[in-house]
Amino acid sequence: MAQSMEGSTILFIANQIREMQAQGIPLANMTVGDFSPTEFPIPTEFAEMVAKSVLDGNTNYPPSPGTKELRLAVQAHVLRTQGLDYPLESFTIMSGGRPSLYATYRLLVDPGDLVLFPVPSWNNHNYRDACQVRVQGIQCRPEDAFQPTADLMRPHVGKARLLVLNTPQNPSGGVMPKAEMEAFGHLLVEENQRRESVGEKPLYLLFDQIYRSLVFPGHAHYSPVSLVPECAPYVIHADGISKGMCATGLRCGWVFGPPAIAKKITALLTHVGAWAPKPVQLATAEWLANPVACDLWDQAMIEKVQSRLQLLHEGLADLKSEGLPVNFIAPQGAIYMSVQFPLLGMKTAAGTILNDNEAIRTYLLKEAAFAVVPFHAFGVEPKNEDGWCRVSVGAVGSQDISDAMPRLRKALAALQLGS
Repeated sequence: MAQSMEGSTILFIANQIREMQAQGIPLANMTVGDFSPTEFPIPTEFAEMVAKSVLDGNTNYPPSPGTKELRLAVQAHVLRTQGLDYPLESFTIMSGGRPSLYATYRLLVDPGDLVLFPVPSWNNHNYRDACQVRVQGIQCRPEDAFQPTADLMRPHVGKARLLVLNTPQNPSGGVMPKAEMEAFGHLLVEENQRRESVGEKPLYLLFDQIYRSLVFPGHAHYSPVSLVPECAPYVIHADGISKGMCATGLRCGWVFGPPAIAKKITALLTHVGAWAPKPVQLATAEWLANPVACDLWDQAMIEKVQSRLQLLHEGLADLKSEGLPVNFIAPQGAIYMSVQFPLLGMKTAAGTILNDNEAIRTYLLKEAAFAVVPFHAFGVEPKNEDGWCRVSVGAVGSQDISDAMPRLRKALAALQLGS
């Protein structure tokens, strides 16, 4: 297992970015799946709640399933925002979203079993290595905003033990349509009815909705359980404050689903020590208990993120209208856009041929100070990548985006068709 683990492509790119920043080079860092605290600070009231909780002495271990205050608050929040009515024993609190993903892999998939997911997708190959399971990534299409469809996944579910879906999605920024989410709910029920009839283990769905609150007008987020309640016994939801509240470093997330699975997740993560800090749990409970503040914050976050993505979208559209080689998918949700730089085979002013997507990424970074993450970092095979990449606005302001467009225009215009 140790030999199979790999370093992060994104962290490798981050090292290059740090070197350029140390040299004082103005840079649009569009690689970060996180929030700059200067651009996206957490709610002031929430920060005060966390500080007060620390000063009140809440610095010891929390209960292993999470504080009762937070579990009750999350239960009420899920019912209010998604219409999902789960018993309290269905909820487990943990240190952010990653432990929920690891625990689900670890508990539901035996070594050698198959996990199925769409690509591009975030980090599934790393959980494959950590848990020694088999994985199958199904390539999704730009015309679907790189979101999977039930028909695309249907031929493959029969051999899988776990299906992993994420919407709004990292890396594409796509949001799964209601009809497609409902189709996945029915697919889950049908497949498990088949398995029950022949005595096979069930197929579970790990449903990562960590960007749930960051959905732009014209799109909406749904759980398959809200649309097809019969699939509830097979769905594990992963969520938390990391993205919706810009609180990645405060490490507070949760899962909810079948109570028996939640209980086992609690047991596993107790031994891992993946608890959310107690003062953060208590502050989060207090925050969630104020629906008005939550809703106002969510709306303000949507506006801040969408305004940046819309500015980027407009700037890229201007470049495309000038005949420069760039394509994109209009923003739908999360903090990302899918952008394509179809530059394979083109020649730089220095005479270098851009013969793969890593060469494209490096060219954009060095010549335009425009830092992106190619889709190969998200499980896409090089033959399917075709210049597509993730851009993120989590660490940039509007001025950073505006300043980047002339640099990008110049770099793209300097390219010629290769000989």
